[in-house]
Formats: sequence, C-alpha cells, structure tokens
Amino acid sequence: MDRTRLRHLLARESAEAERRNPRSRAAYDRADHLFGRVPMTWMNKTAGAFPRYLDSARGARVTDIDGHEYIDFCLGDTGAMAGHSPAPVAEAVARRYAELGGATAMLPTEDAEWVGAELTRRFGLTRWSFSLTATDANRWAIRLARAVTGRPKILVNSYCYHGSVDESLIVVGPDGRGTAREGNVGAPCDVTLTSRVAEFNDLDQLERELAHGDVAAVLMEPALTNIGIVLPEPGYLTGVRELTRQYGTLLINDETHTFSAGPGGCTAAWGLEPDMLTIGKAIGGGIPAGAYGLSADLADRLLGRTDLDLVDMGGVGGTLAGNALSVAATRATLEHVLTDDAFARMEKLSERFEAGVRAGIEAHGLPWSVSRLGARTEYRFVSPAPRTGTESAAAADPELEDFLHLYLANRGILLTPFHNMALMCPDTTEQDVDTHTEVFAAALSELHG
Repeated sequence: MDRTRLRHLLARESAEAERRNPRSRAAYDRADHLFGRVPMTWMNKTAGAFPRYLDSARGARVTDIDGHEYIDFCLGDTGAMAGHSPAPVAEAVARRYAELGGATAMLPTEDAEWVGAELTRRFGLTRWSFSLTATDANRWAIRLARAVTGRPKILVNSYCYHGSVDESLIVVGPDGRGTAREGNVGAPCDVTLTSRVAEFNDLDQLERELAHGDVAAVLMEPALTNIGIVLPEPGYLTGVRELTRQYGTLLINDETHTFSAGPGGCTAAWGLEPDMLTIGKAIGGGIPAGAYGLSADLADRLLGRTDLDLVDMGGVGGTLAGNALSVAATRATLEHVLTDDAFARMEKLSERFEAGVRAGIEAHGLPWSVSRLGARTEYRFVSPAPRTGTESAAAADPELEDFLHLYLANRGILLTPFHNMALMCPDTTEQDVDTHTEVFAAALSELHG
C-alpha cells in the first residue's frame, strides 16, 4: 500500500469531517468541565479530531447535532444491539418509571424471576443475579470463584477484554511469560500477583499455567472480540473445559460481546458448559444492565457457606444492581426484541455484510481477512486471520483504520470505533448492508488509485 497516498486521503477525510460537523466541533471545544472533554474518556476513541455529538437515534439510525443521519453498525459498541430505543423497551421503561413509579426501591420485582428463567433457557446456567455492567458481573464472579475454590489467581487470555477488571490487564510478553498490559491505569499491584495468562487457541500454554494449582477460574470470551474477532480453532474450547475440570478450576464465559453468536451466545450455539457466565450491555436494550449466572451446584455450594457475607459487605452487590427499571428493560429486550427470530435475521444480514466486504477485498487482491461471529463481522488488515490475541494486536494499522472510519462516517456509516467491526440489530436492513458494501468498495478504489 502506498502510505503517502493513504496519509493524503486521511488528511482529506479529516478536513471533510471538520467541514461537515461544525456544531460537534464547537460543542467539543466548549466542554471544559469534562475530563478529556467527553462524558466518558473512551468517547475520544474516534477517528478525527473530535467525536460527533448525538442528537437522536432510532433503530439502526443515529442523527448528530449537525443534522447528519448515519447507518449505525457500531450500536454503542454492542450496548444497542437491540437497536436504539426499541419500542417494547421504551414502553416498559415508561411504565415502570412514570406509571408505576420506583426505579430503585431495594425491593425485588416479579420481572426478575422471568428474566432469570429466560437466561436459563438461553444459556443453561440455572441461578442468576444482576448487576449494572458486565464489568461488575465479572468482578463478582471472580470473587465467588476465589471464595469457593480458595485459590488466589484468575487466568485470562492475552489481549482479552472483560471491562475494567484489574485481573484481566495482563498479556503474554515476548518471553512467553505474563506481564502488565501497556497503558494500564493505576494498577493496585503487579498484575502477575493476581493473574495468569495464556494465548487464545493455545492449550499447551493453558495447561502449563493451570498446572501451578493456584487458578480459581479461567475467565474468557468463547471468541475474542475486543482485539478484533479471533475465532476458536476446532477442539480448542472442548480442550479448555477438559483442562479446567482436570485442574479443579472454574470456567467463566463472558458473553457480553459474543452474545452476537445467537440468542444464547456461543454457550448455546457451540454447546459449552461453563460454571459461570457473565453478560451485560445488550440485554438491557440500552438501559444499564448486567447479569451473572451460576450452575445449580456452584450456587448451592456458595449459599451453603456460613462464612461468606453474600447480603451485605461481601463485595458481590451494589445498591442499584437488580433495580426495577433495569430488570423491566431486560425483560422487554429478551421477550420482545432480541428474540430467537431476530437473531436469525441479524445473522443473515451479517453473512451478507461479510460477503460484500470479502468481495471488495478480493477485487483488489488485498492480503486482508474477514471474520464473523453471528450478527457481528469484522475485517482485518492481515491474512490469514489472527489466531491469538497477540497476533491480532500486531495486525493493527491505526492510519488505515482511521481513514476507513472517516471515509465511511463522512458518507453516513458508523463502525465500532475500536476496530473495523459491524454489528447488526433487528432494524438493520439489506439496503443498509449494501450501502456499506458500495462505500467500502469506493474507499478501496481510492486507496489503490
């Protein structure tokens, strides 16, 4: 690739983004009282000099304050996988908050048992508790795993993502040993004191780490997503389950992003048998919600312990967790929006998206690849597709990524800003997918003159 041409095109698209979005630029410049000028610092992870400011959003469409409408394949980095403000969720939230009243009263609602039963149907785990985020669900699952096993360490995959969980910020270093992930903010201690790490798709490395006998749980996504989609090789996940059982280690599946694989995530789609499962983001239809599930045996073992404070200061709850509003939104999302039928449609659209991207790549003979996980598709600047998190991180190309994101955004298409990922929602259409295919092909043609 001609890097000089790429930089010229990137500068052109950056200038066009400035020209098109004066109100967003001005709003960003005025935000002196916000840390990093945004409500949450990740919002600065966007191509260009400033983020676009939200005006409105419905279904698979977002409109910014400059009046531009976008086909949204980002969908709040999975948080809006149900689409923006789906009607059943909006109605449930309005009824709970305005009609019945009581968003949070520190009292259970009957909706919670319905949600627990539905999560059991989808994922197989039979006991559920709620949080506001997947990060909290992961933290609480980790605490329970340590309590029930008496072991201190958590094992994760290199370049995984499980929210801001301290134990997960570890990677495999050049010497093959665990080391702190670059950029970690305010680590409470050396991460190797709390964690072990193995490459995804590497059972030998996993067994070497488990053989120390100090790992309470393996916390993993069934397919890596936040470093780019890295799919499991045949037999890998079966091997993980066999090894964790062999070494007396619990297995926690984080399905927050891999929920895109189907109504029961990868756990149902691939017949997995975790001891615990965590999920967040999409299940609330845009309202903060998360959950963790436990096997019946594990739940009984924990509840049978008289030395564990599970109802007050034990560190496995929060005042707003399981609040009536979040639970009402989760029920509406699972019952009426992210249904089995909706996932079937979303997967077909993702297949269409994958085919369109692949056609563009092949037309220009690019050494790129495409990976898909149900309703989620991503293109990568390397072929074959990476098989580990470390390989995936090494395949990054920030300049090329920024160009593609800006080129698409300037023409009315949003991708997930962290990488080249597109997610389908129930409101996404074939025309939306085909529009991306056309604009993506045009971008590649410009890159290659």
